[in-house]
Amino acid sequence: MKQTILITGASSGIGLLIANKLHNEGHTVIGTSRNPKAHASKFPFPLVELDLNEDQSIESFGKRLFSEIPKLDVLINNAGYLVSGLAEETSIGLGKKQFETNFWGTIKLTNQFLPYFRKQRSGKIITVGSFLGLIGLPTVGYYSASKHALEGYFKALRFEVKDFNIDVCMVEPMNFKTSIGENSVRSDLKIDDYDLLRKQTDNFSKQQFENSPTPEPVVDMILKVVSDKNPKFNHPVGKGVSFILFMQQYVYKVFENSILKQVHKAF
Repeated sequence: MKQTILITGASSGIGLLIANKLHNEGHTVIGTSRNPKAHASKFPFPLVELDLNEDQSIESFGKRLFSEIPKLDVLINNAGYLVSGLAEETSIGLGKKQFETNFWGTIKLTNQFLPYFRKQRSGKIITVGSFLGLIGLPTVGYYSASKHALEGYFKALRFEVKDFNIDVCMVEPMNFKTSIGENSVRSDLKIDDYDLLRKQTDNFSKQQFENSPTPEPVVDMILKVVSDKNPKFNHPVGKGVSFILFMQQYVYKVFENSILKQVHKAF
């Protein structure tokens, strides 16, 4: 069944791949970007301006959207970015900005759409989280925290909107080759005690990215959730992700030692 689908952050990366694939399958796709005019490429779907950091932008976008379409079947919360850096070297200000977009912006947009979903007594909310919202790794403390927060919020929301026939799901990709690393915001504070660890984690992150697969499995998973009539909540994606989650939950010391060994070995 063809559906009307909104996807945030659809001008590049995984968002663009998802939007193109859904469009090619015949769905009516609407994408968003903070600055759609900045993109020279022509998209086969409409790309509309939306800034998740601006309350007025979210409110006016929601009102305009539902004045132009009769129904929205699926909201895909994809927009977000990465703040990287060791925890003590990352300012609280940067951490707040990370949450403002990744968590609060996502929640505000979702809440803007909930009255329409409740009125039509149907809808599906799919949020692109991260396996870092299920585990923690060095240099991504605030990013990981923002994704953990999304997991908790949407777990609660799933129960609250079930009677309105609204499905709530998370998709949690592992490492895939995307532009998130290139577009990341890096803390510029340096503490001498962390010099060695910083070099090790930088090398580790570089090696992880170079060895990462392309993100087609993430796109395939999201398409599967879109078409699923009774989707579950969690959808981790990536080679070995189930084993990593098991290790953290049940054999944490082994998991911790394994991560440290890989980080030290990367230097």
